Amino acid sequence: MPQLVIDNISYSYRNATTQAVKNANCSFEPGKFYAIMGPSGSGKSTLLSMLAGLDLPTEGEVIFGDSKLREMDLDRYRRENVSMIFQAFQLFPLLTALENVCYPMELSGAETKDAKPKAAELLQHVGITDEKHKRYPSNLSGGEQQRVAIARSLASGAKIILADEPTGNLDVENGDAVIGILKRLAHEEGYCIIVVTHDFDIAKTADVMYRMTDGVLTDAAKTDAQ
Repeated sequence: MPQLVIDNISYSYRNATTQAVKNANCSFEPGKFYAIMGPSGSGKSTLLSMLAGLDLPTEGEVIFGDSKLREMDLDRYRRENVSMIFQAFQLFPLLTALENVCYPMELSGAETKDAKPKAAELLQHVGITDEKHKRYPSNLSGGEQQRVAIARSLASGAKIILADEPTGNLDVENGDAVIGILKRLAHEEGYCIIVVTHDFDIAKTADVMYRMTDGVLTDAAKTDAQ
């Protein structure tokens, strides 16, 4: 059953003469790894922003479960249901790896003494060993920082992870490792993973691949079959 649905959504920026997203339709289910592929400026990041509830469509609806996002408490939706991973990692520079992962749990009211063991477990889950838990982001490699960012996204308890060019700042080896973690989360732990990318090598390995061109979203499998 779809967990997240976009129903004929369009989005226009103020004073813009063209739509950034045009009449997009698709659905996303738990346990699958999705890729939305397209060049810069194609509208894919705008679409991701609407899935995250950071922006609302100017037309159409984004639906989570049985509820339209525009009728929901969006702060709560982002805190409990969706989590984002960014190309530039977006870790807090003055917090250690462990403290970065603790942050979402503490934001939801958990005591630090309770958050730390869970944060350590999540870091181990993504391959960050004990000796690196107390390091600041500047003392971690790019691949390690992105793994910490993934662990932080898991700490919120959200089962939908939205990743915006998560390998964009990584070399091939680390990029492959990050995608491997995201796929495992989808296939073995039931997460709904949605990755925005311009990299066809990543997109072609997804369970479902969409293409975005000039704001128009198409099912890549159907397009390629034509």
